Amino acid sequence: MRLYKILQKPIVTEKTANMQIGQPRYGFVVAPDATKIDIKVAIKELYGVDVVKVNILNARAKHKNGRKVKKQLKRRCERKAYVTLKNASDTIDVTIVK
Repeated sequence: MRLYKILQKPIVTEKTANMQIGQPRYGFVVAPDATKIDIKVAIKELYGVDVVKVNILNARAKHKNGRKVKKQLKRRCERKAYVTLKNASDTIDVTIVK
């Protein structure tokens, strides 16, 4: 798989900002068929940091009722990866890719 297709976008929320305080952890939305090893290799090559652990979360689709259109709308399923870095001094700037 291509590296940019594995890591689709970073998750930038208040929760992920609080996760970076102790041991540096970052969140990414990843491809549905990406494995932990693919994610680890992609982060090492794109950002140049060592990864200790990768946790994957499969978020299911959410349903909601439409107002004007009387049918049920469905949001897309996502797969999220939370990555823990090896060194506490390492940081990832998600706006810059090496």
